[in-house]
Amino acid sequence: MLESNPFQILDQNAPATLKPAVDPSTLNHRDLLDGDFWKKIPAYRDVDQATFLDHKWQAKNTITRPDKLLKALQDLASDAFIKDVEAGFAKAPMAVRVSPYLLSLIDWNNPGDDPLRIQFLPMGSRFLPDHPKLGLDSLGEQADAPTPGLTHRYRDKALFLAIDTCPVYCRFCTRSYAVGLNTNEVEKVSLKANSGRWDQAFAYIASRPELEDIVISGGDSFNLRADWIKEIGVRLLNMPNIRRIRFASKGLAVMPQKVLTDDQWFASLVEVHELGRKLGKEVCFHTHFNHANEITAISQKAITRLFSEGITVRNQSVLIRGVNDTVETMSTLVKRLSYINVHPYYVYIHDLVKGGEDMRTTLQTALDLEKHIRGLTAGFNTPTFVVDAPGGGGKRSAHSYEIYNRETGVSRWEAPSVKPGKSFFYFDPIDQLSEDMQARWADPGEREKMLDELRGLSR
Repeated sequence: MLESNPFQILDQNAPATLKPAVDPSTLNHRDLLDGDFWKKIPAYRDVDQATFLDHKWQAKNTITRPDKLLKALQDLASDAFIKDVEAGFAKAPMAVRVSPYLLSLIDWNNPGDDPLRIQFLPMGSRFLPDHPKLGLDSLGEQADAPTPGLTHRYRDKALFLAIDTCPVYCRFCTRSYAVGLNTNEVEKVSLKANSGRWDQAFAYIASRPELEDIVISGGDSFNLRADWIKEIGVRLLNMPNIRRIRFASKGLAVMPQKVLTDDQWFASLVEVHELGRKLGKEVCFHTHFNHANEITAISQKAITRLFSEGITVRNQSVLIRGVNDTVETMSTLVKRLSYINVHPYYVYIHDLVKGGEDMRTTLQTALDLEKHIRGLTAGFNTPTFVVDAPGGGGKRSAHSYEIYNRETGVSRWEAPSVKPGKSFFYFDPIDQLSEDMQARWADPGEREKMLDELRGLSR
């Protein structure tokens, strides 16, 4: 009797083992909103495509006050909703600024629960009390700033806050201490574009041989003038120690028209990128989409213009309650970003931000989401879920906590390569805890006890 051959070639005529036919609904990440969708807004019914794609028109018609919102929407929103938003404007730590493009993407049949409305238009009725451990500069950026607007936390990387304005203002902004105009709630630290302040930053960067990576942010690099883009990029790239620079911007998500129609600004970005290639250095663009509904055919055209010039675009999302905190919403976001050639890079667990408690989720939510997202697509298109440790610990993988008490909602973190020997604490939103724990958090005497319970413990 012949022995079976373990290396025997399979019968070529045998039927192949196939996966079941794909459900077409699982490909909905490819369905990008197109057409004259903005015409559903009464104020934009007569706006043609060329006008809507003009970045200057977008900026000029940005919504900054309740009366402007009412004028744009007219009968699309109820009086009760407008009054609720007006109350939200008064309570918000961030000035409100919403582009016509963004306004056109909100579902006005259900604005209260719309994922874009949640991010940009505050409703007074939805606010929750701030967490008692919240600080205005919750990440301690100013404490790690050797010059105004330059945070040097990681050994080889620095964050350069070049400007203090944005094309729109996000309710969850971690820099509400400095970004935008003063509000009823917050008097801002001034980080205006200023050559003297910039010179201090450049001098410091050049003096630190360990610095290789600079993030240019703010505010938003979308709001840097074309000559400023060139000035900052050229000065940094010509420093021998700098190997990488990144322009960080929410702009692609909220005003992609700028990439399409501000040719001078775009040319400056391309020129800086080409200089980087010539010098063997990396120039990238980091952006910030939080929900698949923010990604339209216009977004794709803007990304394609960047892609055609060889500019890598990466995305950094924030995990937001009611926006992207389900497997379905996060999966669609990740797949849609990948589809338009944007690398999903990070998902930040929502920082402790003044006026943003209703948007925060638990650490456990992030852990559960990451489990489902990993394996959904290629590894380089799979985001890392991170906690930016309050108090200056920097970005930590969501799974890397030392201990996490899900009852008290307190997690303890260490950052040995950033600030060795120090512990950092993150806090789940109190309204997501049990009634007993909510009562415990209401007692100031109990708060330090909850932190003491985790000090010195590990899993």
